[in-house]
Amino acid sequence: MPTRRRKGYAPEQVGVKEVRTDELHPNPHNPRLLFDKEPLDTLRESIAKVGILVPLTVYLESRRERYVILDGQRRWMCAKELDLPTVPVNRVHEPTLVQNIVTMFQIHKLREDWELMPTALKLEVLMDKMQEKNAKKLAEHTGLDPAVVQRCKKLLSYPKKYQDMMLDPDPEKRVKADFFIELHVVRNDRFVNSLKWYKQDQFTAAMLQRHLSGGLRAVTDFRIVKQHINNARRAKQERAIGQRLREFTENADLSVQHLELTTASALADAREVQRDVERLALRLRTLDVDACYGEESFWKALESLANLIRKKLAASGRRAKQ
Repeated sequence: MPTRRRKGYAPEQVGVKEVRTDELHPNPHNPRLLFDKEPLDTLRESIAKVGILVPLTVYLESRRERYVILDGQRRWMCAKELDLPTVPVNRVHEPTLVQNIVTMFQIHKLREDWELMPTALKLEVLMDKMQEKNAKKLAEHTGLDPAVVQRCKKLLSYPKKYQDMMLDPDPEKRVKADFFIELHVVRNDRFVNSLKWYKQDQFTAAMLQRHLSGGLRAVTDFRIVKQHINNARRAKQERAIGQRLREFTENADLSVQHLELTTASALADAREVQRDVERLALRLRTLDVDACYGEESFWKALESLANLIRKKLAASGRRAKQ
């Protein structure tokens, strides 16, 4: 009686067997495109000592009548280098394209992290085939965290030349995805894109050059850039921050602090103090005075705060109401 295939995203198992190493082929839909030398060397040494303990997962591709690796490409690569004649495999039914990619993401969830750009490229294929862009639903299908899906979507917004920089086979030359993810918050800001001088590609190139030359303390500096832009806009300093951002873009010697406008920074401080004062006022309204009557240090702290508030009010031309 023929085996019936189950519905869903998981390919059904057929059985375990030994297959000639040279009969296997890499999966064209594997999101993992980068295989760095050092981890491979470690795995090869282990296989040389004890062999392949976990069978590879493969399927028989009906179109070409060949075995394709669903899980275990690194083990197969090491087996080839060690001239192992056969490898143990667990054969499953041939998956659909969606099943294939979803299975790869499920494997990704259980294994050490892959580089994010290859994952993003396969997620793009899945989004197209499933006609689905919702991060939460994609996360449910793939097993990826919704935040990872969002990060992948940010990477997909970049032109191919920048994506290729994240796919460089040399880890020393490869640009980490974190740089492009952190840059995205400024690069795609609506206000920034409304500036007449601003061009996304030129800005990206300038920031990349700054990053590669060590002109950024960390890629998270772009969060500070975004905050300076937000502060300036709240202070109605759009023209000033636009000019400062242009100078920052064109002059690699300028630091992130060049974007800090005094009035904008003061406004941000004032609003933070306001929130603290409102929280303190709420607590003071419900304070049991009798219960704290003997806490001298507490009352002295309140007196000191009251005096400081009166001084600030006087400096602003205001006076405390009795």
